[in-house]
Amino acid sequence: MLTQTQIAGLLQHATPFYAYDLDHLRKTLKAAKDASAPYKYHVHYAFKANVDKRVLATINDFGFGADCVSGNEVKRAIESGFKPNHVVFAGVGKSDDEIRYALNQDIFCFNCESLPEMEVINQIAAERAQKARIALRINPNVQANTHHYITTGLEENKFGISIHELPQVLEALKELTNLELTGIHFHIGSQITDLGVFRQLCTRVNELQEWFASRRVNLKVLNLGGGLGVNYHEPEAHMIPDFKSYFDIFPKFLQIRPGQQVHFELGRALVAQSGYLISRVLYVKKGVQTNFAILDAGMTELIRPALYQAFHKIENLTPSPGATTARYDVVGPVCESSDCFGKAIDLPEIKRGDLIAIRTAGAYGEVMASRYNLRELEPTVYL
Repeated sequence: MLTQTQIAGLLQHATPFYAYDLDHLRKTLKAAKDASAPYKYHVHYAFKANVDKRVLATINDFGFGADCVSGNEVKRAIESGFKPNHVVFAGVGKSDDEIRYALNQDIFCFNCESLPEMEVINQIAAERAQKARIALRINPNVQANTHHYITTGLEENKFGISIHELPQVLEALKELTNLELTGIHFHIGSQITDLGVFRQLCTRVNELQEWFASRRVNLKVLNLGGGLGVNYHEPEAHMIPDFKSYFDIFPKFLQIRPGQQVHFELGRALVAQSGYLISRVLYVKKGVQTNFAILDAGMTELIRPALYQAFHKIENLTPSPGATTARYDVVGPVCESSDCFGKAIDLPEIKRGDLIAIRTAGAYGEVMASRYNLRELEPTVYL
């Protein structure tokens, strides 16, 4: 909940803009670190969630690694002070230049998603007389029970190596002598709130460990990915995710072998509740069946509602004293009918110029902003 002092400060800035509560971010990072520390887990921050430089500096201060899915994310990680030996590089379409840059930095690991990718990395590493550390991203065919756009662990998804391809991959590794297999990697989806899904993942990882062990393949690293969700509907009640319950699952259900490292890649859970999209009301328009609150922020600033039909809590930060409640469709100015943050939202009566906060916007918000309609985003504000 923003304080009146914070709201007064926000009123001084031109809208729309993103506001980040760095103090709350620190509390969230501490909770995650405290919950993972007893098990000596290695936690990497998923850069795709938010790459704001002050957010990244705060995360780096807590000693987290970096999970990157593009060459520019790898560059941003190195430039932000993340140690190269704590950087992992995933993604189904790594370009040759991206691979060369990552090899130059001697990053910890490439998470490889196909045999053709492995062949290219091997060739580039051989040209440079290097050995590239890799993990096999395996598609475990585990249903994440989340939106189909952010489900990544099923056989029909583009991500990862299918289990039936593993014999061919192991055979190929005998000839790919400039690759060093360090472990196996999984990521089954995002915004997962049913922790039972992670128990299912553990079962599948245990089965695959047995398969590799039977072929005398020693796996040093088990990377379980991320995907832990947050509460978009009631952010005040769950400002910090239950990291303890999440991390406690794995020692109970995952068969960790002596000397193995267990890695995780959390993004949304670390940053989502620390971010707000702040906007002003341009117009209140009376419709036939509803009222429209038209904001100066739109899908160009926060695309999740249009792309995923995602819910974000919307608050009027500057209602008139004693304002009665009215129902609104809260929409943006972009020339698309999908440019809508929420339909039939009950809010204290809205007037032109009111300051509106869209909550839980610290993940997949600013990082996905676009220039459609030649729109620009104002500078970020820090609380």
